[in-house]
Amino acid sequence: MNEQTLSFTAMMLAPVLIALIFFRYRRLQVEARYRALVQIAEKGVELPALLLADPQANFSERRRGLVLVAAGLGIMAMVVALPFRLDDGRSIASLWGIGLLPLMTGLGYLASWWFSRIDTRR
Repeated sequence: MNEQTLSFTAMMLAPVLIALIFFRYRRLQVEARYRALVQIAEKGVELPALLLADPQANFSERRRGLVLVAAGLGIMAMVVALPFRLDDGRSIASLWGIGLLPLMTGLGYLASWWFSRIDTRR
């Protein structure tokens, strides 16, 4: 395995590793919450319904749109900055269009947020 392949593989596995760490952290957090609820229930204390409900994140089209726009721009910048070449000799920078999918999806979320904001003012 040459150095370019190894560095490319490491770069592609880094986001997967970050996601696995995040999901493990969330799982440990949920397990700790449930352990605390079981301990409270074992003491005979009646649990309020608010404690039993899972915490929900607020739906935000603006936040989701901004994250997707940033991800699309980041993917484009990453692909343009990579020094690798494809098998046919072309630079991998020619694949910058891959970032357009999350970028345009994010712009769609931002447009939806903007239009729903205008509708609530009326």
